[in-house]
Amino acid sequence: MTDSTTTRVVSLASERNIDYSFLQSALEAQDFQTADLLTRELLCQLAGDAAIARKWVYFTEIDRIPTTDLQTIDRLWLTYSDNKFGFSVQRQIWLGKGKNWDKLWVELGWKTNNNWTRYPHEFTWDSSAPKGHLPLSNQLRGVRVLAAIFAHPAWG
Repeated sequence: MTDSTTTRVVSLASERNIDYSFLQSALEAQDFQTADLLTRELLCQLAGDAAIARKWVYFTEIDRIPTTDLQTIDRLWLTYSDNKFGFSVQRQIWLGKGKNWDKLWVELGWKTNNNWTRYPHEFTWDSSAPKGHLPLSNQLRGVRVLAAIFAHPAWG
């Protein structure tokens, strides 16, 4: 971690005029549980009214999320976790595991001894968490949302 006197400048760019300052503040304070909830809310906001109403994003809505916005969310997670957390980190781990979802869940600490980690109390909400542990996605709905995030054009 950098010392507290270091100022981190992160572009909060948005194609939808989304205010990312609340997410930035939570991440800067290392309040990863709040940041995770804010990330989910922001993804819903970016995905549209139906996602906002149900409070989760359906995999077919991921492509509605602008590249700029997904990159902003990821950059915030990367910056305030010293490159430990973020969708791009999870994607790199997944690629490194040969796109094997079961290996990814174990590596991220989302599954142990064939049991899913229980939300929220069994997840680690600080920097001692495994690399890529955060932000969470609802793996219980299957891999399709995370697969859609990993396939998003934001990653080039």
